[in-house]
Amino acid sequence: MFDEQRYKETRKVTLIGSALDLVLGVAKILAGYAGSSQALIADGVHSLSDLVTDIMVLFAAKHGSRAADEDHPYGHARIETLMTVVLGIALILVALGIGYDAVRRLFHPAMLLHPGWLALAIAAISIFSKEAIYQYTMRVAVRLRSNLLRANAWHSRSDAISSVIVVIGVAGSMAGLTYLDAIATVGVVLMIARIGWDMAWHSMTELVDTGLDPGRVEKMRDYVKSMDGVIDLHMLRTRRMGADALVDVHLQVGPHLSVSEGHHISEVVRNRMIEEFDEVTDVMVHIDPENDEDVQPCGELPLRHEIVEKLRQAWAGIACRDKIENITLHYLDGKIHIDLQLSLDIFNDQKSGQIISDSLISASKSVEYIGDVRVCFH
Repeated sequence: MFDEQRYKETRKVTLIGSALDLVLGVAKILAGYAGSSQALIADGVHSLSDLVTDIMVLFAAKHGSRAADEDHPYGHARIETLMTVVLGIALILVALGIGYDAVRRLFHPAMLLHPGWLALAIAAISIFSKEAIYQYTMRVAVRLRSNLLRANAWHSRSDAISSVIVVIGVAGSMAGLTYLDAIATVGVVLMIARIGWDMAWHSMTELVDTGLDPGRVEKMRDYVKSMDGVIDLHMLRTRRMGADALVDVHLQVGPHLSVSEGHHISEVVRNRMIEEFDEVTDVMVHIDPENDEDVQPCGELPLRHEIVEKLRQAWAGIACRDKIENITLHYLDGKIHIDLQLSLDIFNDQKSGQIISDSLISASKSVEYIGDVRVCFH
C-alpha cells in the first residue's frame, strides 16, 4: 500500500515536465548543431538530463510513498531522499563534462562555434516554457511538501536560467564576440553544478539525521511547554524522513502523577504537535518525573521485587506490617522514595497509629537506596 493520491499528483506533474523536456532537449541539440551553438547544445543536454531525473522522480515517488512495513517501520520516504542525492550527483557530472569541452574551446579559438538565429529562437522558447513548468511543479511540491519535487522544479528553472545565458552568448557571438558562446557555456555549467551540489548536500544531511531548522525546533519547544501538565522538556530531537518530520521529546511532569495521567499528557502532546506542525507525522514522547539531565540517574537502582523484599525484612519486628495495603515507589534523583498506605481501622487510636508510622519510616530508611518515606492512612 502507498499514498495513491500523492503518487498520482507527483506522476501527473512529472509526466507533463518529461514531455516538455524531451521536446526541448532534442530541439536544442539539433538547433545547436545546425546553428553552431555549443552553449545551446549544452543547454539541450541539460534538458535531457531533466528527462532522466523525471524518470527518477517517478520511481522514487512510487516506491517512496509506500506505507511502513516490517522491514521499514518508518516507511519508505527516504527512497525519495536517496534519489535526490543521485540526481544532484548526476547534474554535477554532466556539468563537469560540458564544462571541460567549453574551456578546451576557449583555449583553442579555431574550435569556437558561430551560432545563428535558429539557436537564438530555440533558446528564447525554452526560457518561457521551462519557467512555466517550474511554477507548476513548485506549486505541487509545496502542497505535497515534497523535497524531491522541489528539486525537480529547480532543475527545470535551472534550464530556464541557462537558456537566458545561452541567449546572451548566442547574441554576443552573432555580434562578433565569438568567444561569448563558450563563456556562456561555462556560466551554464557552473549554475548546473551549484544546483546539483545543493540538492545532493541537502538530501545527504537528511540521510545522516540532521535536525530541523533551529527556529522551527524552538517553536516546537515553546508550544509543548505551554501545555497543561508539562513542567518542562528536554532532549527535543528532530529529523527528516522525506517530506515528513519525526520528533522525540522527554517531558517532565509531576513526580507523583499516576501512570495513566502521565500517559494521557504524552498522548495529548503527540496529537497536538501533529495537528500544529504540518511536517510532523510522528512524535515519540518519553515521560520523566524529573529532568534526568540534571539529577543523579536511577538506572542502576533495583526494581520493585527486590526492594519490597528488603523492606519486608526491615519491618520484621513491627506490628501491623502485614496490614500495609499498597507500596508506591518513586525513583527520583538516584533514590527510591516510598509511600505506604494503611487503613485507620486497624488502630485503636491516633497515638498507636503514629507509633506504627514512625516505626515503619525508621525501619524503611535503614534499607539501601531508600530516600523519603511517607505513611498514608485512609
